[in-house]
Amino acid sequence: MWAPSGGGGAHPPYARTGRSARYPTSVHRVFGYAGDGIDPILAALDRAAEHIELVTARHEEMAAFMATGHAKYTGEVGVCLATQGPGAVHLLTGLYDAKLDGKPVVAIVGHVVTTAQGSGYQQEVALPTLFKDVCAQYVQTLDTPEQLGAVLDNAFRTARATSSPTCVIVPHDVQQADVAGEEHAHGVVPSAATVAVPRVLPTDADLDRVADLLNAGRRVALLVGQGAYGAAPEIGEVAELLGAGVTTSLLGKPVIDESRDWACGVMGHLGTTASADLTAGCDTLLIVGSNDPWTEFYPAPGQARAVQIDIAARNLGAKYPVEVPLAGDARETLRALLPRLHRTAGPWRRDVEQMVRNWRRIAAARCTEPPDGLDPQAVVLDPQAVVAALSDRLPADAQVAVDVGSVVYWYARFLRLPPGVPAHLSSTLASMGSAMPYGLAAKLAHPDRPVIALAGDGAMQMNGISELITLAHRWRDWADPRFVVLVLDNGDLTEVSWEQREMEGDARIPASQTVPPFPYADYARLLGLEGIRVDRPEDVDGAWHTALTADRPVLIQAVVDPATPLLPPRASADKVEKMLQALEREGAHTAAQRLRRQREQEAEN
Repeated sequence: MWAPSGGGGAHPPYARTGRSARYPTSVHRVFGYAGDGIDPILAALDRAAEHIELVTARHEEMAAFMATGHAKYTGEVGVCLATQGPGAVHLLTGLYDAKLDGKPVVAIVGHVVTTAQGSGYQQEVALPTLFKDVCAQYVQTLDTPEQLGAVLDNAFRTARATSSPTCVIVPHDVQQADVAGEEHAHGVVPSAATVAVPRVLPTDADLDRVADLLNAGRRVALLVGQGAYGAAPEIGEVAELLGAGVTTSLLGKPVIDESRDWACGVMGHLGTTASADLTAGCDTLLIVGSNDPWTEFYPAPGQARAVQIDIAARNLGAKYPVEVPLAGDARETLRALLPRLHRTAGPWRRDVEQMVRNWRRIAAARCTEPPDGLDPQAVVLDPQAVVAALSDRLPADAQVAVDVGSVVYWYARFLRLPPGVPAHLSSTLASMGSAMPYGLAAKLAHPDRPVIALAGDGAMQMNGISELITLAHRWRDWADPRFVVLVLDNGDLTEVSWEQREMEGDARIPASQTVPPFPYADYARLLGLEGIRVDRPEDVDGAWHTALTADRPVLIQAVVDPATPLLPPRASADKVEKMLQALEREGAHTAAQRLRRQREQEAEN
């Protein structure tokens, strides 16, 4: 079994970025869960244990998320393994996460014996049909052991080349068969475990057209996505030359240094006022490696001339009208473009810097004011402040995993990542329960680096609690035992509650939104980890310090206020009024008060 690798670090697959790569000839880690339908494969892995580590999750879905996380944190192909029937079905969510975020994963799945297929045999599922969408680029069932080499090679090669998941289905009787020796005959297809990455550049004529357009712009904005990994220096040079502001997609947040005075933060519903002001005021937009779906936060139609750089030509113009598309690797293309650009920094740069200062004032106010907006004696913990407090303590070699829910808003807005620190989440699929398997995959790939996983109570109860067992089982093997899990405990599926108010104008529905209480910190201690329960603002810094200097993994249970609004930046008056009316109907006066205060802060800045 093999997989070409792109080396370590926080970079996405090289097929996406176009950078040079190393190509080891073996897979070193497989994430899976046992079942009798894959017993021969498990035995083979046991025989190869010196070279391939089997990492057992508590659920096949978590194994698939771990494989996707491995691909995200290492740039390598992730591998997951499951038995037939329910085991195979459980892989789907993690594989769709890989598909939608463009990551290479190979799923190896057991199947009933070939003679029983089509008979309604126990655990028989039409696996090629099941996987034909999520693994659309390559799904293959082995009918004979002679196919093994070529099919595995094609699965890994395709996953790498298309940045997507693929699937190899192995019936039980084929697993039991001996692999035949090499044969040179008709119908026998040899293959090689190799992959190559081209240097992808646009034409000189298109580069000249883009340069003319950008040089003519007076208010230039950059939108940076995950396709720009490795191009941070070039992005900075472009921003300085053109006096531009830079915003990012959620997946592009770790690409740039957000401490820069032109860094406007994340764009979109969970983004910053600076990003909203940047896109609302620009007359020229350069999109680099982003296919962000928040189209209502792009410049208004007809407002800005746009160019786009993407190695996937099908993404060009897919989310915004583009005047000049550039199909190429982000770093290589920007390097070719830079000598063609003229220094045009002017008043717009001062405007951009003011946007950034305004947002930083808003962010600081939101993290320091009393949670109810009035009473300084109120002892309620603000989730924004809890996440923001991590910024000054985040180790320079950390790896960050973020779950789905309100915690994503606080991560996007308030967590400042040191340059080079990777942070990943289930972005496009937006599946709850990804932080723990992502964090475990990151830690297993780099056991000498600390990991911080950020999650809400809903995600932890969905599956994170079970993966704490995996954490407790594995941590003693790591060179650096630090693995910090932050659980924002507010007894509510907060993001959906605020979506109900904002999108539908409905009051919160307790039957669907309430998260039952659970003693997260106590449970962590029960497992032999450290657990810290925090419910007072003055204890937050101490909790982070203790967790990041501990001799074992630590879970911080932060009991936070569910009344903290998830207000999109520069929301329309109609949208805010709809939210306020919903809050009044449910009697959520504190939440309404805080929403009005956040709106006032934006108006003041």
